[in-house]
Amino acid sequence: MKSSRPEDLLARAYELGFEYEARYRGCSQCVVAALQDTLGARDDAVFRAATGLAGGGALTGAGGCGAFVGAVLVLGQLQGRERQSFADPDGIRFRTFELAARLQDRFIAEFGSTICREVQSGVFGRSFDLRNPDDFALFEAAGAHEDKCPDVVGRAARLALEIIIEAGLAPQPAAADPPAPA
Repeated sequence: MKSSRPEDLLARAYELGFEYEARYRGCSQCVVAALQDTLGARDDAVFRAATGLAGGGALTGAGGCGAFVGAVLVLGQLQGRERQSFADPDGIRFRTFELAARLQDRFIAEFGSTICREVQSGVFGRSFDLRNPDDFALFEAAGAHEDKCPDVVGRAARLALEIIIEAGLAPQPAAADPPAPA
């Protein structure tokens, strides 16, 4: 991570999200990777756990947008309840719920919904059955991985990172060195 200035981090999260989705596919994992790489907080178990969440969960379009769900996973990675504190006497899960709710509100403001099919309809003008080869071909022909889904992933990563920064969960900018004595 080169810079920890908020505007640089936000730009990096968007760029990585866009690049990863365009190159590798899998919106949920691409958001996870973009956020983890931007923050220097790699966790391969969280990345792996996001595998089946793409395309509304198992490519069904019926569930949450993978970009949204992947971002929520990273919020939990950074501010989630630990297994050894399952009883959660400090109410950590409620702080995580609040962060996820903020993300949901912003995601809906940006895309109209957190449901994959509805996000697709807003971005493409229609939704696709990604498990149907013919519909998947139409999805790709409509620019799915040229710019449409990469933009959604990049914007989701940026939205999540805004919340991460506001919650104090991101690296803080290094203090400037004091001026040298004259």
